[in-house]
Amino acid sequence: MDIFAHRGASGTFPENTIPAFKEAASLPIHGVEFDVHMTADHELVVIHDEKINRTSNGKGYVKDLTLEELRTFDFGSWFAPEFKGTTIPTLREVLEVFQSTEHVINIELKSDIFPYDGMVQQVIELIEEYQLTARVILSSFDHGAIQLSKQLAPAIRTATLFMEVLVNPVNYIRSVPADDLHILFPAAVRPSMREVFESGIPVRTFTVNDEQYAKYMQQVGVQAIFTDYPEKMYTLFAEQ
Repeated sequence: MDIFAHRGASGTFPENTIPAFKEAASLPIHGVEFDVHMTADHELVVIHDEKINRTSNGKGYVKDLTLEELRTFDFGSWFAPEFKGTTIPTLREVLEVFQSTEHVINIELKSDIFPYDGMVQQVIELIEEYQLTARVILSSFDHGAIQLSKQLAPAIRTATLFMEVLVNPVNYIRSVPADDLHILFPAAVRPSMREVFESGIPVRTFTVNDEQYAKYMQQVGVQAIFTDYPEKMYTLFAEQ
């Protein structure tokens, strides 16, 4: 079972921050997953939500704030006092953490709520600048962004993201087209998923923090899990 650190090692560090990514980079796991939005001045930043309210001491939408404005907020204290002063990272800064490792880097394009004009192109340009084409997966709930990614950079792996139970999933995935399927873990065990496993399309599930659920995902044929506790899950499967 491949282990991806979900938003970095987000169970023990503030999610989508450099401390969380440095911890993930130190682990012998398969990969890391994180989310990308675009600021008002067209900078790529790593954060999950459209708003900064939940994970900082600020308020507002990422799209309405410049990078300079975002840097004035604390993105660590909400998690624990020792992370006070942690700032929002740029995509460039996160790629630099993993540039010298062997981790697979799953970048989720968060354009499913607000369309970010030019984001796909900028993300691909950075991936190519850091020569990470062979180690990146681009995923999104915005399947138009996945389609564009494959058109612009056919060599970069892509994945469609789903929360729901799927009908005729293989036909849809191939029509996008995408290489892989990322799906909420309870939906991965539904009967319609059998055709995906049989087709050979890699399936990765999120967000799996319970050890029994993780073992079950392995049994049904899931290739990888995204987890907030990558060290715990790595130890679980290393012991098998």
